[in-house]
Amino acid sequence: MAQLFEVHPEHPQPRLLKQAVDLLNKGGVVAIPTDSSYALVCHLDDKAAVDAMRRIRGVDERHHLTLLCRDLSELANYARVDNSQYRLLKLATPGPYTFILEATKEVPRRVSHPSRRTIGLRVPDHRVAQALLGVMGQPLLATTLILPGQDLPLNDPQDIREALQKHIQAVVDSGACHMEPTTVIDLSQGGADVIRQGRGDVSALGLT
Repeated sequence: MAQLFEVHPEHPQPRLLKQAVDLLNKGGVVAIPTDSSYALVCHLDDKAAVDAMRRIRGVDERHHLTLLCRDLSELANYARVDNSQYRLLKLATPGPYTFILEATKEVPRRVSHPSRRTIGLRVPDHRVAQALLGVMGQPLLATTLILPGQDLPLNDPQDIREALQKHIQAVVDSGACHMEPTTVIDLSQGGADVIRQGRGDVSALGLT
């Protein structure tokens, strides 16, 4: 049975977040709220946990996973960013946007795209997600919690726990959040290509 950590949405209890981080450090997969939808997260360096997360989602290694970062300075350790890209990232973060960028050597090759050597990166604008990242002390590897055959993310923590109780180790419950995935913008090919329109408004970034 997956554990359920009921945390305050504005002032999440550090004790409960530490318990969730302990599970992540032991190779667990955890469902957490973000500013777009619930997401599955795991430790970046744990191959078995990454494989488990892909199995739950029903995706292969060509599906971009995302690094959840606390801020832009942390993001820059894991992606190569030029000046124009940085200006766009600064405008969009924190927020419900995922950017596809060229990965640095800090990103294990097995979690980046196998042919393009790219990775999704984002900075969530969500108190609980940010607090968890702070306790973790490093980015988390993440994917939107959309189950195979479904079009929308799971949104209710109890439903998530019931559906995935044999496949994940915990749910961080701060109540329902949005049910729309992030807007995905590919910056790896020299431009800004919107490849998925989600919750993030591209017009706010000067894109169409």
